[in-house]
Amino acid sequence: MPRVALASCEQFPELDAEDRLLIPALAALGIDAVPEVWTDASIDWVTFDAVVVRETWDYTTNLEAFLSWTRHVHEVSVLMNPPDVIAWNVDKHYLQDLEHAGMSVVPTSFIEPGADVTDWLPPADCQDYVVKPAISCGSQDTIRYSTAAPDDLARDHVRRLVDEDRAVIVQPYLDSVDTDGETALLFFGGEFSHAVRKGPLLVRGVEGERVEGLFVPEQIDPLEPTLDELVTARAIAECIPGGLSNVVYARVDLIADQYGTPRLLELELSEPSLFLSHSEGAADRLAAAIASRLGG
Repeated sequence: MPRVALASCEQFPELDAEDRLLIPALAALGIDAVPEVWTDASIDWVTFDAVVVRETWDYTTNLEAFLSWTRHVHEVSVLMNPPDVIAWNVDKHYLQDLEHAGMSVVPTSFIEPGADVTDWLPPADCQDYVVKPAISCGSQDTIRYSTAAPDDLARDHVRRLVDEDRAVIVQPYLDSVDTDGETALLFFGGEFSHAVRKGPLLVRGVEGERVEGLFVPEQIDPLEPTLDELVTARAIAECIPGGLSNVVYARVDLIADQYGTPRLLELELSEPSLFLSHSEGAADRLAAAIASRLGG
């Protein structure tokens, strides 16, 4: 009976309810799946036929150790998703790669570690904007600001991050988030599985610094995506290193701009929530994709 580890973190050693749906779905295919904490030094990963990265949400505090772990697991087992894809995806500089490839991306500017931000000014062509680290998850250190507010609030945030040797990204806050939310499209085994609507998370001010735990709770609802969203999401997913077929799961988060055009906010390939309970059969579809990769 093949054994698969579902990699998690110390805060969620048994996974959350969503990912636990994957355990019986894999069992139905003759695969024994168990949650394992990625930082547990007592685990011999060679004993697993595959390791599926799931809730490793503490990786941002020890990124190099996490990437080293992905490479080690890849050497002794089958890592889903591959370590080169994860390394590319954990740093949001990948947005530049996708923009250069001609994909529709939310306009993004980067401020690199150590930059002098004394004279930094927020974007002038939007009402609200978002400042966040290039390496982060769960909306940690992500704050929405208004251009009507004093510049020094955002500048102090940027300065703190670059002084911590962290790259920063600045994006306009698209108003459609407040009315229509984000559309997250899930692909399993290279095929579209389902989509959800993610409600707005950020209010103006310092709410992004008040995250308790590893992530901000989200309002999630099932959603039927438009054809435009499906086409856009698949085109973006095909830009993944090795293509969409190189990953077991992918999540594409889209937001509509002022013209209604879907734009990429984030491409999630490392440890995204997959919203398995929001679509009938989603856990079975992901289990089938994992089993197919094992058999291949």
